Amino acid sequence: MVSIEKANREALERIFAAEPVLVDVRPAGEVIEGLDEHVLLHAGPPVSWGQMCGPMRGAVAGVVVLEGWASSLEEADDLAATGNIAFHPNHHFGAVGPMTGITSRSQPVMIVENRKFGNRAFCTLNEGLGKVIRFGGNDKEVLDRLRWIRFTLGPAISDALENCGGIALKGIIARGLSMGDEMHQRNIACSSLILREMAPALVRTSRETECLASILEFIGGNDQFFLNVIMVMGKAVMDPVNSIEGSSIVTAMARNGTEFGIQVSGTGDTWFTSPVEMPDGLYFPGFSEVDANPDMGDSTIVETIGLGGFAMAAAPAVAGFVGAGSSTDALNHTRRMYEITAGKNPEWTLPALDFQGTPTGIDICKVVETGIVPVINTGIAHKEAGIGQVGAGIVRAPMECFTQALEALAAKT
Repeated sequence: MVSIEKANREALERIFAAEPVLVDVRPAGEVIEGLDEHVLLHAGPPVSWGQMCGPMRGAVAGVVVLEGWASSLEEADDLAATGNIAFHPNHHFGAVGPMTGITSRSQPVMIVENRKFGNRAFCTLNEGLGKVIRFGGNDKEVLDRLRWIRFTLGPAISDALENCGGIALKGIIARGLSMGDEMHQRNIACSSLILREMAPALVRTSRETECLASILEFIGGNDQFFLNVIMVMGKAVMDPVNSIEGSSIVTAMARNGTEFGIQVSGTGDTWFTSPVEMPDGLYFPGFSEVDANPDMGDSTIVETIGLGGFAMAAAPAVAGFVGAGSSTDALNHTRRMYEITAGKNPEWTLPALDFQGTPTGIDICKVVETGIVPVINTGIAHKEAGIGQVGAGIVRAPMECFTQALEALAAKT
């Protein structure tokens, strides 16, 4: 029988040895096996249409119209309600998606290859802030933007990545941490850094000046562009950590607006779920907690690799934005995460904590022993479909997921 300590060392070694490279952008139906007609992928653990929250239903309806399976949002709702759409978690297909996370055949997805282990992961491109599909927006403006991403932005980035041979990501993250990013709610530095990497290749491969200008303007004006990049990178890093016998390291955390779920290395693809928590945060003018939807999204993959809420010490500015308090509070959030993780990432360091590595490898044993649960930085969606983002905050993973997982792991070992 393999000891948990030895298994967790192996898990950390795989995390730290990862070589994630952004290699291409392609239509999801071309690269995600099994993503067929009338199949949609969503964020979080499995959820049926009847269990879905308002913004996820709104995103589903919008994407169904986008795909041409229905001519109106009302018709799209009817199609989903009658069982003519098959729903599956992104994670079951090697993918992730922010907030509602809806992924369909025609949407372009970024592809990150972990060259150390030979696996690939997928994620849609970031649409920007406000009323967007990931927050349940689904009107003409939202769908027109998605069509522009499909027909203009996605192919342009694909050509650029082919031209430059792909973009290695770990170094960008190391620099971003030193520039004030924590990679979940603050991605300003890394969004700028990856644009610097791509810009020469975009210029070389561009066919029209105005088209190039619109692409540069969109990426340059989208402070959250890198969020989807770090998410797909996180998935590519963590998938090889799955199914290590005896390991108590969390390989995925995800929420669907109804349930929060985790997967653990030593228990494979099994989901351990609990009702999702409400975020605690700050709201845009005109909105309050009564408007908020419970937390959702696959973006918690960022915390599993030691970033987001775990690296809040790198981003004191984000503490005020998400209502986490002062810069001292941000430091303390990170300090607490060291108590529930298996190690420190030697390549991703935190200047404010004397260049300690980020706390990495959530250990369910330590979570249950200490009573400390992961802290997560998150956006807040309106509870009704079609409205979009109404704030940002922090949320804590429910302890019940970790106790369930620990009991299952104990039964296997």
